[in-house]
Amino acid sequence: MSEPVKLTLKPKDFKSDQEVRWCPGCGDYAILAAVQSFLPELGLEREKICFVSGIGCSSRFPYYLNTYGMHSIHGRAPAIATGLATSRDDLSVWVVTGDGDALSIGGNHLIHALRRNVNLKILLFNNRIYGLTKGQYSPTSEVGKVTKSTPVGSADAPFNPLSLALGAEASFVARTLDSDRKHLQQVLRAAAEHEGSAFVEIYQNCPIFNDDAFEVLKSPESRDASLIRLEHGRPITFGADGQYCVVRAGWGIEVAATADVDAADIVVHDATVTDPSYAFALSRLSGENLDHTPIGVLRSITRPTYDSVVRSQVAAASATVDDREDALGALLAGSDPWTIL
Repeated sequence: MSEPVKLTLKPKDFKSDQEVRWCPGCGDYAILAAVQSFLPELGLEREKICFVSGIGCSSRFPYYLNTYGMHSIHGRAPAIATGLATSRDDLSVWVVTGDGDALSIGGNHLIHALRRNVNLKILLFNNRIYGLTKGQYSPTSEVGKVTKSTPVGSADAPFNPLSLALGAEASFVARTLDSDRKHLQQVLRAAAEHEGSAFVEIYQNCPIFNDDAFEVLKSPESRDASLIRLEHGRPITFGADGQYCVVRAGWGIEVAATADVDAADIVVHDATVTDPSYAFALSRLSGENLDHTPIGVLRSITRPTYDSVVRSQVAAASATVDDREDALGALLAGSDPWTIL
């Protein structure tokens, strides 16, 4: 038997013929380039990959990828992608959405896709603003945010997308940055390998309506003291010289000076902890000011996927129907007397 032909697709093979149209400096350009560079690693034909988006700047993604895709309706991308993933187990299905699209009108669809553990990869671009509709505050905007729709400051407490996903029992939860291609692709790789719902929050800069929203995590002067890079199986330390660490504190965890604690007290990151409370505690380290922000995979556990369970149910029901049809056919064609009551 001949060996199967190995695909040798390159990043350029995933670039469509459409002109990429985002504002100059938008973080979406960097994310698009990272995704196009990563997709060949899937080893799949382009026809076996589908990107589903909702409404927003990020939702232009399907136009710019030479794969199958659908630019769907506001907030409903997870619902549409659920049907696709359930009916087509041969596809790699991705959802591209924004903080407004996913967490406002689409909040209900998002949490149910996550709790069901549908085999989807959900990329949430979070720029803490509504970009497409020109700068209104979003569900992730900080309290007091002055925008066109909140001229004296937002009174709403923002969502923490990772905490929300963990509360919905997402089996894979991660965060990364638009400007860190290596880390972004590392997280995409882990998400693609995960069986079930993979939720990835990507901090993405909007230079027009919310410029430098994540500058504290990118500036050389502040990033080392603010960015916590999670690595499975390694103690959680950060800072230019590892001078900060994460330790247990009561019911949760907190940041401490490494020199002030015993090495045995430093938390060793374990993304496979079944109880979501550990990953939830990690997600709460970053406040609205992003002073201690974990990036990487917070949680990655294994549990049955919705689509595989549904397909098994359909197969069992189909077998039962076939058996009944065979029995009825034998009865009708046989010589035994029978009575219909």
